[in-house]
Amino acid sequence: MSEIDPTDAALAPVLLISMPQLTDPNFLRTVVLLCDHGEDGAFGLVVNRRMEEPAHEVIRPDPPLEIREDVHLYTGGPVEPFRAWVLTASAEVDPEAMRVTDGVYLAASPDLIRQALQSPPEPGLRIVVGYAGWAPGQLEVELAESSWLIAPVQADLVFETPIDEMWATALRRLGADPAMLHSSSGVH
Repeated sequence: MSEIDPTDAALAPVLLISMPQLTDPNFLRTVVLLCDHGEDGAFGLVVNRRMEEPAHEVIRPDPPLEIREDVHLYTGGPVEPFRAWVLTASAEVDPEAMRVTDGVYLAASPDLIRQALQSPPEPGLRIVVGYAGWAPGQLEVELAESSWLIAPVQADLVFETPIDEMWATALRRLGADPAMLHSSSGVH
């Protein structure tokens, strides 16, 4: 596996794995799919936060739409919590989807979002609301403070790992024992 350089101007796509000292409740024990990173800042989606309430209890689309009771939304981050995307393992669901990396695509088609709300849940498709955003230089500061670990994107981790196990699994794949991490600042 190649070494990932956090000072690289084009860091994305990577996974950001929150460290215990990152106590912001929006990012506590999260795995973030960093989709874009550049001089204008960074954009990512938390991939291990499923909302407890089913989608039909959370949203009221206009025009009205019959939403399946077994469909859930995922919280992508605290920014623009009313904006939605579809994170998918298949490029075929939307020809205009952005390829994040092999096996991970991001779409924003309103038609695809409506279709996903009305279809049986699929392991390789998630409706994500909100996102994680960083101003220019902000993510670099957080990386220097050891708030995040950087890992390569692995589609199976994103789509096949149970949500409540994803953070610990991502750490273990890097060779870290989640129980051994401390919540102090500095190098771990």
